[in-house]
Amino acid sequence: MHTYSFEKLEVWQLSRSFRKDIYQLTLKFPKEETFGLISQIKRSVSSIGACLAEGSGKITMRDKALIQI
Repeated sequence: MHTYSFEKLEVWQLSRSFRKDIYQLTLKFPKEETFGLISQIKRSVSSIGACLAEGSGKITMRDKALIQI
């Protein structure tokens, strides 16, 4: 099985664990929030890992540049 470079990042691995915890937590929310707050929270927490994966796929150093103060 192939492992992508972002899968080796500790922060990406933590984001998966965080997502699982948040999904479990949202099971305790009121059912009337299913299409409101719960949906938004799940999309937000899922985007953390997706953004990390997308960022690790950038090719040039300029793409990966951090703002230096």
